[in-house]
Amino acid sequence: MKDTKRGLKKKAERITDALAGEYGTDFKCFLNHETPWQLLIATILSAQCTDDRVNEVTAKLFKKYTHLEDFARADAAELEKDIYSTGFYRNKAKNIIECAKQLLAQYNGEVPKSIEELTNLAGVGRKTANVIRGNIYEEPSIVVDTHVKRVSKRLGLTKEEDPVRVEFDLMEILPKERWIAYNLQIITHGRSICTARNPKCMACFLKDDCDYYKKTLM
Repeated sequence: MKDTKRGLKKKAERITDALAGEYGTDFKCFLNHETPWQLLIATILSAQCTDDRVNEVTAKLFKKYTHLEDFARADAAELEKDIYSTGFYRNKAKNIIECAKQLLAQYNGEVPKSIEELTNLAGVGRKTANVIRGNIYEEPSIVVDTHVKRVSKRLGLTKEEDPVRVEFDLMEILPKERWIAYNLQIITHGRSICTARNPKCMACFLKDDCDYYKKTLM
């Protein structure tokens, strides 16, 4: 078991080195925002929705609701219409309004930093909390979205299906100082090369360390 874990850590180092060489380490968050609370709302909207669609919606949304108080006072039915195209709009609208109220009542409008406080907010799970911790507070965090889960499994860095278990597997083997970069690099890689359908394995610079490539194409 120790040898396996040691081997995985060495493999993870090779992969993160290759990712840094290919994509660099300077990244901007994929969700457009100007304030921490805007990123929090955008991340809530991103559940089961693409970042591009969320950015289209928030471009108008944040002009209409310019302050956190505007979301706390929002009419649920109207907000549902404003965010309809992101999917699951009723639940998202309910959570956004309640989350805004919680931030104002409990944190004077500031977005908290700890994972415990963040996940106590309406509509905020570990993924959303880690987006905030990594992008706003630069706290090393691993965000397990669909790309991170898929590519990490194909590479053989985890065998888990549950996002939380994937997160903890990756935390054990990835260098902590590379967690934030890994999130963004793997999302970029998952969109461009290691796509859900018809991945471009022959063009992939990670194929020598990829379990999926070895099992299916070698």
